[in-house]
Amino acid sequence: MASFKTARLGEDIHRELTAILRELKDPRIDPMLSIVKVDLSGDQSSCKVYVSSMEGMEKARESVKGLTSGAGYIRRELGRRVQMRRSPELRFIADDSIAHSAGIADKLREIL
Repeated sequence: MASFKTARLGEDIHRELTAILRELKDPRIDPMLSIVKVDLSGDQSSCKVYVSSMEGMEKARESVKGLTSGAGYIRRELGRRVQMRRSPELRFIADDSIAHSAGIADKLREIL
């Protein structure tokens, strides 16, 4: 189980990564991309970042390619903004949870 400090640091990373993503200019990164979840390891050396796009899984995968190529810049900016001894290694993973939840919401609207 993650400690309170690790969980709080994960929330800080989530907030700052969201701000950093809005500043990136890579055309592969979807402007409607959102961070679904941040998993920070217990020793704070690595971080899995789950991202999702409103336009579907294929656009999220393309955005992950852009994020992976800019991971060094993102890691440096994160280290500047969040007070940590070392900034964690970032690993971006495409997720389809936003599109899935939008589909569920559409089905519920049809029923009601």
